[in-house]
Amino acid sequence: MKAIITICAAFLVAFLMLNPTSCPAQDPGYKLLREFHLQSPGGWDYINVNPDSKRIYVSHGNDVIVLDERSGDSIGVIPYTPGVHGIVFAPQFNKGFISDGRSSMVTVFNLKTNEVTDSVPTGEGPDGILYEDYSKTVIANDGRAQEMTMIDAATDKVVKTLPLGGRPETAVSDGAGYVYVNIESKNEVEQIRVSDWTILNHWPTGKGESPSGLAIDRKHHRLFIGCDNKLMVVMNAETGAVLAELPIGDGCDGTDFDPGPDYGFSSNGDGTLTIVKEITPEHFEVVENATTKRGARTSTVDTNTHRVFLPTAELGPAPAPTTDRPHPRPPMLPGTFEVLEVGK
Repeated sequence: MKAIITICAAFLVAFLMLNPTSCPAQDPGYKLLREFHLQSPGGWDYINVNPDSKRIYVSHGNDVIVLDERSGDSIGVIPYTPGVHGIVFAPQFNKGFISDGRSSMVTVFNLKTNEVTDSVPTGEGPDGILYEDYSKTVIANDGRAQEMTMIDAATDKVVKTLPLGGRPETAVSDGAGYVYVNIESKNEVEQIRVSDWTILNHWPTGKGESPSGLAIDRKHHRLFIGCDNKLMVVMNAETGAVLAELPIGDGCDGTDFDPGPDYGFSSNGDGTLTIVKEITPEHFEVVENATTKRGARTSTVDTNTHRVFLPTAELGPAPAPTTDRPHPRPPMLPGTFEVLEVGK
């Protein structure tokens, strides 16, 4: 009997080594850990965490609220960022950058003091924003202008404006000379070469429609694309090949990637956080739909602690659709804004 067991065990080990995708992924067990109640008025969009300083930056109304990640306490406000969307960091310059959609500006602030130090004009309606660390450039995705504005992070000067031919949402960098941006109006991802800011490729997102969230696994060159039709598309960032089309929750507006456990996250407005496991660079599985709260459609992950943070609020009934707003968002109930912390 022992000999048979030993032979079977050896066969199983060999089989799994040859067929790694046949081993089912484990349930990661993410759950809601804490709620940071802020109660101030106004809507929200992106959120970002600086793992080094343990500060969370939350777009809210016309301001950015700064939280202590450890306690959840508010420790500062960066005021008057009208129509704020995103916040990024350039640590080597001790600067942060905020995209102000209504004023078509990027606000520059001091990472240590939160003091506003500069404002840089962009194209109309900057939305997502990226600090591209290879070229040390800040990139604002000017949604209404359908272009990108590139800003030198050292000097705060505009160095390039790049027409995109469609409405950009989120951009990521591979850290090695290439940038990728979702074009939500054309269901594609554009690959851009940083050395001369040239668009090299237009890659369709397969069955994914109106791509919004975008994250990257730099090590394996994989893009995780959150789409409006409840799909996460995984794409090869070197070839544009669609590797997977996975079901996610409804109302995704943000995706993240945590290279520690090789998890891709889709934050969904229906109150779920879809977690995708990169089993191998060619095989991906949905391993969990963790419960968050309705409205938690954007997120950020601390790659040191592997905690995910999502802003939301209690919501009233959605208004009736109109021609200009066919999918109107439900209004926020006053005094209910909060940031959720999700983890194991």
